[in-house]
Amino acid sequence: MKTQTMNAIRQETLGGPEVLRLVEVERPAPGPSEVLVRVHAAGVNPTDWWHRATGGLTGGAPVPLGWDVSGTVEEVGLGVTKFQVGDEVYGMPLLPQAAGTYAEFIVSPTRHLARKPAGISHVEAAALPVAALTAWQTLVDAAGVQPGQRVLIHAAAGGVGHLAVQIAKARGAYVIGTARAAKHDFVRGLGADEVVDYTQTAFETAVSDIDIVLDAIGGEYGPRSLKTLRPGGIVLSIASPAEAELTPVAAELGLRAAFTIVEPDHAGLTEIAALVESGKLRVVIDTVLPLAEAAKAHEIGESGRTTGKIVLTVDAVQPTA
Repeated sequence: MKTQTMNAIRQETLGGPEVLRLVEVERPAPGPSEVLVRVHAAGVNPTDWWHRATGGLTGGAPVPLGWDVSGTVEEVGLGVTKFQVGDEVYGMPLLPQAAGTYAEFIVSPTRHLARKPAGISHVEAAALPVAALTAWQTLVDAAGVQPGQRVLIHAAAGGVGHLAVQIAKARGAYVIGTARAAKHDFVRGLGADEVVDYTQTAFETAVSDIDIVLDAIGGEYGPRSLKTLRPGGIVLSIASPAEAELTPVAAELGLRAAFTIVEPDHAGLTEIAALVESGKLRVVIDTVLPLAEAAKAHEIGESGRTTGKIVLTVDAVQPTA
């Protein structure tokens, strides 16, 4: 019997966007408690180009890229009752293990997916999981954001930031974002109460009495963010594992800091879908490209100048020679 194949983005070596190639590979099959998803769209995230260039958390070896997915259940594995063939789903399978959503099909554990939010496209749904779960798990699960708390969100116009602003507002927080002046209207439109132009003002001199900082930038932003906290406040970094070094520094000052890694989360995805369906959360799309142009998507993403998310659409594609 002939093995079924599919088109997918793969890389043979670590490196820049140019190492990404569209190739033909074996189509996966779902095992027990798994589903096979026909991918309609795949989100692009900083963790993707980090893994492409360095191997990320995999020990330095190339892995199939992509963790954001929105699509339709094609097959169900043994014991699956949560989904049926034809269900529209979205999610973030397997992170930090390879999921490979830059492909026509992927296999996922059922609990790493949820039903796609009603009323939005697969492109919009594919832009949500990694960024929205990162914001949700950081602000809600880790920080326990409460009504009336003051929340500072760095890179508030970015992929995670623009969703974090909305999630914090939906939880009743007073939200301050940092962004370039050109993006202030955009960030205010998301619900931010204040916006600081970090290119003109040292945010730590303009902002104070903060309960929670979400830091998507890292480096000097961590120590500077500590200066904005009120007693008992916390800086939560999503930038890189190196930011964990801020934890003991904060403790010496009677403050808190931590580095967080997003995890697959059916419950969180369901909460996010409810926010979308209620009109309290919308994802902004910066760029949409076909799967074959994954390298271009990485180039755009690594420029650091996007507003919102980059998404790859997955239709009938042909591998490159």
